[in-house]
Amino acid sequence: MDFIKSAVASAMAAQGPSFPYSFGDKVDIDASIWTLYNGTRRADGSNCSIFSFDAAAAANKSRLPLAKNALKKLRTMRHPGVIKVLDAVETDSYIYIATERVVPLRWHVKRKSLSPETIKWGLYSVARTVKFINDEGSSIHGCLRVASIYTTESGEWKLGGFELLSNVKDDEAIIYTYGSLVPDSNRFTPPELAQSGWDAIKKSPHSAVDSYNFGTTIFEVFNGDFTGASQAGQTKGIPPTMHAGYKRLVNPNPKARITVKTFLEQGRRSGGFFDSPLIKLTDGIDNLDVKSEEERASFLDDLDQLTDDFPEDFFKMKVLPELLKSVEFGGGGPKAFGVVMKIATKLTNEDFEARVQPVVIRLFGNPDRAIRVCLLDNLPLMIDRLPQKVVNDKIFPNMVSGFTDLAPVVREQTLKSVLVVIHKLSDRVINGELLKYLAKTANDEQPGIRTNTTICLGKIAKNLGSSSRAKVLIAAFTRSLRDPFVHARNAALMALAATGEYFTEEDCAIRILPVVCPSLIDKEKLVREQASKTMEIYLQRIRKAAASMPDTALPPSQTADGAGPRMSTPQASEASSWAGWAISSFTNKLSAASGEMQTSSNGVPTPRAGSPSTAPEPKRVVSSTSSASALHRQAVKSPSPTPLSRNSTTSAPDAYFKDPSPIEDEDAGDAWGDMGDMNEDDDAGDAWGEPSDSTTDAWSANTTANTTPATTTSTRKAAARKTTPVVSSKPFEDDSEPDFAGWLAAQAQKKTPGAAKPLPKGLAKNSSSAIGKKPLASRSASASATAKPAKKIDMKPKDTGGDDDGWGDGW
Repeated sequence: MDFIKSAVASAMAAQGPSFPYSFGDKVDIDASIWTLYNGTRRADGSNCSIFSFDAAAAANKSRLPLAKNALKKLRTMRHPGVIKVLDAVETDSYIYIATERVVPLRWHVKRKSLSPETIKWGLYSVARTVKFINDEGSSIHGCLRVASIYTTESGEWKLGGFELLSNVKDDEAIIYTYGSLVPDSNRFTPPELAQSGWDAIKKSPHSAVDSYNFGTTIFEVFNGDFTGASQAGQTKGIPPTMHAGYKRLVNPNPKARITVKTFLEQGRRSGGFFDSPLIKLTDGIDNLDVKSEEERASFLDDLDQLTDDFPEDFFKMKVLPELLKSVEFGGGGPKAFGVVMKIATKLTNEDFEARVQPVVIRLFGNPDRAIRVCLLDNLPLMIDRLPQKVVNDKIFPNMVSGFTDLAPVVREQTLKSVLVVIHKLSDRVINGELLKYLAKTANDEQPGIRTNTTICLGKIAKNLGSSSRAKVLIAAFTRSLRDPFVHARNAALMALAATGEYFTEEDCAIRILPVVCPSLIDKEKLVREQASKTMEIYLQRIRKAAASMPDTALPPSQTADGAGPRMSTPQASEASSWAGWAISSFTNKLSAASGEMQTSSNGVPTPRAGSPSTAPEPKRVVSSTSSASALHRQAVKSPSPTPLSRNSTTSAPDAYFKDPSPIEDEDAGDAWGDMGDMNEDDDAGDAWGEPSDSTTDAWSANTTANTTPATTTSTRKAAARKTTPVVSSKPFEDDSEPDFAGWLAAQAQKKTPGAAKPLPKGLAKNSSSAIGKKPLASRSASASATAKPAKKIDMKPKDTGGDDDGWGDGW
């Protein structure tokens, strides 16, 4: 039915003068000569209300002068408390008045949705409007009641119902003749008019009618309805502070009634019923930009203390725009923005996007530090309402300037805001620009900012890219563990404990635990306790990972004929000593390569039974200055048993006791040189791993050399002479003087051919390295021609320098 009426009204409007508004739904109101519709403006779709009067209806023909009077007075009466007229059309058949969008106050009164503070604020606004009509306008409203009052979209109370509005100077005013034609006027007519008619207005103060009707309006809004003159003066539901003034308004004697102006002044006194924060707000919001700094600060303090029972629509439509304008242009500052955020929490997402979001985006580009800090403080209140694209593309690029700001408070607040916006940022921004700025704050001069950076990284770890997360976190946390600020170290330990799930077991054991361990003996108990907790977390994880690992990564051993030399493995009984099994492996290798050696009572080695030694042997003199360690290392380089020999058909004992040919001794010297490199760091890995190529060549050369049984005997004798000076634990057997005769004999033997073989590379001096590379035949010839001076035997072990590092690398 309403749709049909709306369509008919639109059709009627189309037939008459141009009316650029469209009719919407019909709005229910009290008995009135008007029909109220919601409307929209065709040009921009903005909301409005349309008051329609159908002059063609039989019941309205006598009321046409009332409708025309209302239109005339609405056009000429300009006041903030009067309904604002946008446009109007008047014909013989209808009158249309387009106004700002309004809702009848009766709706709120029936639902009792108005708080006492809101009612006071509304009555205050209506009282100011009636005062203006009576005093400045020298007029009488004549129809003041709840049905004549409307609320705007901002919640403000606006006065309408100007059907009887008349100037007291006009003797032919409409109120005298048409006052009784207003619907439902009998309930609200003052007693003197009910008795003597509307002409009695001339005999009383012109404001007496509006004073009485304002009193009945007070009773109506607090109690929901006014049935007649019998209720006038009752104080049910009315605030006690208002009782005295209310009773004087509804006094039966019109000359004893106080004016609305007097009632308004009584209420505005200190402690009066109109002395409330909300009323102060409405008075001060319109001229906020022209207030002084002190007045603005006082006003904003009062505004910030407002409770939640104030009208939300008023704050949204009236206060919020004024505050946003003051913050952006009028110097309202952070305090005004704080009030804006308090109001914005009650806005819908659509209203927030339309009214607040554009201003917030512009404010993030404001260079004022106070505004930027205030924005960051209030960011949690609005982040959920800001679209991700807006945060990522418009807000964050302006926000990052705070990371490098000169003021520490701006840097710290910007850092804290990362946790608020992190879920609105793209992966590219997080792993690129954000981490770049966090790296700067991690080295900030302020210890609190460094600590908060560590905490921030720990909390945003789940948002970092999986490819670089572990690297970034470990680098940041381990650096913080060395921070001189105790809370920074503690924060790093707590962050490591919280982000352990993002690290692999290898990272935990190799990169994290070694740097956490020093914190166990930190000077601060706080750090030590947290370090123990963090260590326990990572140790439990490593134990769990180790329990699932296999016992060994070595391949299963194969026992087959022709296998290489056996290296003994540690047994259960040897597990307690790493040196025990390491030495046993070394000696087993010697026994596998050379067999068991026996010494005679005089310390000279004797060959095993069955060793061929009957053939004549050429003389080969070995230098007596060769050390025992050199002979020991020569034994290590001895030929392997038959399975490892290359192109060899002799048995293991024969292969070992054969003496290499002198002409191929150059390769053997190279092998010694390689063995000497075992003490160097670069070759430490080869010492525990596979033999080098030169070593293999030496094995091959010694195995394939042409030897004779006689040479074997000579070799054993030479070895006996080499080892004689170092076998004894004492320098001299009988603690007597040195044996100079033996020493002279040794010097004479050095003159024989083959006595110029140098010490191994690791034991020889640098001056003899060049000689050690000569062939054996050449050295024998030169030795016979020139006698060399005696060499002093250096019994002190050579200091390799890097031996400590070498074993570490080997392990």
